[in-house]
Amino acid sequence: MMLDGHIHLRDCVEGHDDWLKALRCAGMDGGLVISLPPQAFPAVAPSLPPGDRINHVLSWCRPGQNLYPFYWIDPMEPDAEDQIALAVQKGIMGFKVICDRYCAGDPRALDEISGIAGAHRPILFHSGILWDGKPSSPYNRPAAFEALLEVKGRRFSLAHIAWPWCDELIAVYGKFLNAQAEPSAAGVEMFIDTTPGTPPLYRRDALVKLFTVGYDVEHNVIFGTDGCASEYHVEWARQWIERDRGIFEEIGLKKETMDAVYGDNLRRFVGLSSTRVRRKAPKPGE
Repeated sequence: MMLDGHIHLRDCVEGHDDWLKALRCAGMDGGLVISLPPQAFPAVAPSLPPGDRINHVLSWCRPGQNLYPFYWIDPMEPDAEDQIALAVQKGIMGFKVICDRYCAGDPRALDEISGIAGAHRPILFHSGILWDGKPSSPYNRPAAFEALLEVKGRRFSLAHIAWPWCDELIAVYGKFLNAQAEPSAAGVEMFIDTTPGTPPLYRRDALVKLFTVGYDVEHNVIFGTDGCASEYHVEWARQWIERDRGIFEEIGLKKETMDAVYGDNLRRFVGLSSTRVRRKAPKPGE
């Protein structure tokens, strides 16, 4: 099964069959669909009231189509707790967060992140440089997400391989992997979303390091395109699939690992896979 782990909604039209045809044409059997943004991101797409945004993304993700609705939430909004409760009640499978003016470790943000963890929902965080015309990228460096070690049960993913801080991302992943052996970090699991991000020039370097560093990553890497549902770019998706596959074959990645990256790892991230993963935690200095 091929799944796109990073698809955005950028307009207010209702879900329709044309984009499913485009998705299938790109070789995809489904994917993770992110709602319209909160008020803090007016340049991305028009924002609607929370209930309308929840209903809108759900309309694009009909049952039985391998589509997983995620709600883009701003944890700094005063009613964020109510939004989380409503989203969970209506069937949202996870949440999207972009830290554009705060760190994930901000106490107000951590409160809402803990609430999401308590509802057994994952979070997809933006990471890496943020092209928003503001000095906001420092909030999205991978090391800033070490604060999530304090949130028990947290299942989260950092998108875009955190480009240009790919090396830092790999180191932070190693830290979370090591911490899984500690009782205080029980249930904390980090995933890596390889959505571009990385320009093609940097792609091979990032993926080779990620899969050959020696860390246990094969069950925690997710492929995505950062595509738009209403105008899904088939050729763009195909190019990234083939580019990555060529790199994987070059470094001798097993077919089972590639299949997991392109499919089952996303299902495990959203809580649908029964795959059991045994961990080998890296020791300090490895």
